[in-house]
Amino acid sequence: MAAKILPVVKLATKVTIAGGAVYIAYDSGLLGSSEQGSEALGKAKAVIPPAVEEWMKYFGLELPTLPRVEFSPVQSWNSGVRWTISSLSEAPTKASDYTSQGLQYLKDLTK
Repeated sequence: MAAKILPVVKLATKVTIAGGAVYIAYDSGLLGSSEQGSEALGKAKAVIPPAVEEWMKYFGLELPTLPRVEFSPVQSWNSGVRWTISSLSEAPTKASDYTSQGLQYLKDLTK
């Protein structure tokens, strides 16, 4: 009987943890606009280092210093979408240019 209940308990635990993670992400603004995500990242940058430092003192461990990486999430948010839209908008002009270059190349070959 216990062997049949164990998979159900495991699944319920996983669903609860995943649901909690999604709720926390939504509540903190990570699933909102880029401004909300940037604000949440700023809050996390302010809170996480002191908390990690306190836990490391508690456990008597020392972590190496982290390298500083400065980037703006607002600037990089959806950069892939922007690149795709930009490429699609330039596609007709590029196709025309490449066709002209190809025709010119063929004309030069036949001379």
